[in-house]
Amino acid sequence: MTRVMFLNGPNANLYGLDQKGTYGTDSFPQIRDACLARAEGLGLTLDFRQSNHEGQLIDWIQEARQSCEGVLINAAGLTYTSVAILDALLAFDGPVIECHMSNIWKREAFRSHSYVSKAATGVIAGLGLRGYLLAIDAMHGVLSVEAT
Repeated sequence: MTRVMFLNGPNANLYGLDQKGTYGTDSFPQIRDACLARAEGLGLTLDFRQSNHEGQLIDWIQEARQSCEGVLINAAGLTYTSVAILDALLAFDGPVIECHMSNIWKREAFRSHSYVSKAATGVIAGLGLRGYLLAIDAMHGVLSVEAT
């Protein structure tokens, strides 16, 4: 089976708990379960992870170089600050899809610049859980095209 890593950055574990609803009402475990089910339905093995620590995310991206065909990433707040995550993604040889629960371009001005985008094959933002599922669909499609 094709293996894909889906990384979630700081505070993603709090999804569904935000009273303002910026990230929707689905909890992180609900999001994880929906993503795992979608991937399985597409014949993908999805390694779905979350960390509040930049170095851990970098270690996982480096691990993916040896074990995964693609990386899906919501680096969360590190999207706008981490050159180190960018460098790790640039060293990954497969497709990278950046996704965000919220539309980062409709929020505070500092969120309009993503370091992750520089390494991304594509970006999906602002669709909540639906965007995560679309990102999995897109990765499946990209990997299917590359395999032919």
